Amino acid sequence: MEKQTLQVVSEFVTAVQQMNQEKLAALLHPDVKWHQPGNHRFSGVKQNCMEVFQMVGGMFQVSENTLALTDIKLLAVNGNSAACVLHFKATRPGATLDTDNIDVYTVADGKIIEARIHVQDPEQEDTFWGKTN
Repeated sequence: MEKQTLQVVSEFVTAVQQMNQEKLAALLHPDVKWHQPGNHRFSGVKQNCMEVFQMVGGMFQVSENTLALTDIKLLAVNGNSAACVLHFKATRPGATLDTDNIDVYTVADGKIIEARIHVQDPEQEDTFWGKTN
């Protein structure tokens, strides 16, 4: 189980880094639950693959296509769950995002069924993406 989890999550974060949408779609379960923290336009639980891709598309739009996974720092596996330390950067007029996230992915049958995103600097994320309150 751990070998498959490591393979799926490794392929997923590499696809994020390479912006390989076809590979990403193949690795996300159609009914994936994606927990995006914060108090901004993209926060909240996404209930399926379509909602996740809409969120990411919005992030690229807001960041003027500068959002990038610049470093995969750590990948640790426990059963069907994997935690990753990932570094993201993005810029837009008047704001910069330069932060680590800890993403925890749950894998079943070769697909990611749940993602819980933990942000290092919630205030930076909220400000960059457009604080809602």
